[in-house]
Amino acid sequence: MEDRGDVVFLEPDYAVTARVRALSGISPELCYQCRKCTSGCPLTFAMDYYPDQIVRYLLMGLEDKVLSSATIWVCSSCETCTTRCPNDIDIAGLMDYLKQQAHARGLVRPKENLSYAFHKAFLDDIGRRGRVFETGLLQRYMLTSGAWKAKLSDGTLWDEVRLGLALLRRGRLPLRPRGVRNMQDVLRLFDKSPASSENAMQPSAS
Repeated sequence: MEDRGDVVFLEPDYAVTARVRALSGISPELCYQCRKCTSGCPLTFAMDYYPDQIVRYLLMGLEDKVLSSATIWVCSSCETCTTRCPNDIDIAGLMDYLKQQAHARGLVRPKENLSYAFHKAFLDDIGRRGRVFETGLLQRYMLTSGAWKAKLSDGTLWDEVRLGLALLRRGRLPLRPRGVRNMQDVLRLFDKSPASSENAMQPSAS
């Protein structure tokens, strides 16, 4: 970045994209800003930066700006952007990589980001028993995210309780968790993160 009076000139920082490529296998520097990813994304209305802007910021070396954005958590990994990219950049995979990095660097907290809170609760559940226990997942998400407070204040918490009771009566809400036989196979999936097991969004040790 070079400051010339009132004008700031940004130069590409290929060290950042080289690191992204080495850790994820994705090459954001191939982007020539056609914006097909953004024009096809169904969730741009909820993003603070569009997908093409995220890639451009990476090219400019503004990694902290990208990792602190809401966009990477709004992304639903529908892969529309990846499919539309004329240079075959896996943009959905890039968003997953950025989530892992934001988590590893402590740039996001559950009570500040509901999407992150759900991601973490879901992966923690998989890390414990190899499958999701829906009842426990909901409780953990509500507590870690603080979402229960907002629902209590606006009265929607009781709607959630009534829905849970209805599901319970129909046998659709299990009360006891079940595991899987080959838990080691599941744990190996966490170790195969493209960002390495140290940087990946690992399940907690509890």
